[in-house]
Amino acid sequence: MRKPKRGQSLRDWYVDHFPEDELGFEIDPEATFQGLLEALDCYRNVYDYIGVGDSVIRERLFEGLALFIDADYDYIYDQWMKGA
Repeated sequence: MRKPKRGQSLRDWYVDHFPEDELGFEIDPEATFQGLLEALDCYRNVYDYIGVGDSVIRERLFEGLALFIDADYDYIYDQWMKGA
């Protein structure tokens, strides 16, 4: 799995990595990894930010976010759970 590029949209990264998942095309095209990180840090609803309420997509995007910030997936997940 490749590290997301700065400014790359969640949708573009997701569709590139999981082209078989048609639901990926419903991810908000304006949403970025930086924005997802900010949503987590501000304890906002990440599903609203992503634009899709699917847990598999969320998990995969969290994996991408972990790569983006060079962190463990558990760090991202724990940050999400703090806001839940």
